[in-house]
Amino acid sequence: MSYKVGIDVSGGDKAPEAIIKGAILAREELKEDIVLFGPQDEIIRQLELNNVSNNGFEVVDAPGKIAMAESPVSAIRKKKDSSIVVGVNHLKKNKIDAFVSCGNTGAVVCASTLSLGLVPGVERPGIALTIPTKDMGVSLVVDVGANIDCKPLHLLQYGIMASIYYELVLGKKNPNIGLLNIGEEASKGLGVLKKVHKLFESSTLNFFGNLEARKLASGDCDCIVCDGFMGNIALKVLESSAELVGSFFLQAMKKGIFGKLSLLLAKRNLLEFKRAVDYAEYGGAPLLGVDGVVIIGHGRSNSTAVKNAIKAAVRELKNDVTAQINKKINEICQNPKIKEILEA
Repeated sequence: MSYKVGIDVSGGDKAPEAIIKGAILAREELKEDIVLFGPQDEIIRQLELNNVSNNGFEVVDAPGKIAMAESPVSAIRKKKDSSIVVGVNHLKKNKIDAFVSCGNTGAVVCASTLSLGLVPGVERPGIALTIPTKDMGVSLVVDVGANIDCKPLHLLQYGIMASIYYELVLGKKNPNIGLLNIGEEASKGLGVLKKVHKLFESSTLNFFGNLEARKLASGDCDCIVCDGFMGNIALKVLESSAELVGSFFLQAMKKGIFGKLSLLLAKRNLLEFKRAVDYAEYGGAPLLGVDGVVIIGHGRSNSTAVKNAIKAAVRELKNDVTAQINKKINEICQNPKIKEILEA
């Protein structure tokens, strides 16, 4: 089955060049139909610069642009012709099967939530991000920025949605779930986290328990649940730490003839290391919980990251993640034990 994936050409620090190149790479690899949302003249110009005919892509003129620093709610109300708003509306009308944007995260979340609505039973959407782990695997962190003021039910549902996505898209049956906290004991953390701990323990999910931030990339947990405030900070610290370690390593290896020679000999191994920690290799982050497939790419996405974000959208479509989330959410949240803890 062929899918039609829409992409926001105006979103991201490296737009439109990197977005167009990523779309071209994705089309060549996936053979899916790709719809480009943005200023039509600019899109056609970029396609010509890449020696690609616009006949290979559907182009939807959306001249408005939402800047990274703009207020999400205000922007989507005022800029109805923006690539984000137009793209999400096309998804709502089933003119495309999925939408990808590397633009203003808040605007994408806001437009998607208001226009598409939520999967029945879901209280809040969550952004799920794949991070590399030291055992050369991956963990899925939810939420990393969609909802900073979470209630216990929201965090329980993040765990449900993450486990569904991990199993169907990342391919591990019955993945375990950890709750990001300041200590491993069930008694640690704020009152809301203690209640969430009880909810997970009373559910049928494979609950690992609390997970400290120092073990975020340990590989102990397949899925890691937290509110968007904690998740976004943890993500940024992880990114900056990887960049810092890489920078220190290169500086040290460039000192002296033996260091430079070792660096040359280890080139292939270093490229493998770079791929393991590079966000571009993992594509975009699915916005779980909205009633449609929406992928949010990193603001600094290059063409490889854009291509992989489009691939992530196709994987989610093929596995019908949205329908499975609906089924599991209602199954677990209607459990009498869960209701009793929530009402306490």
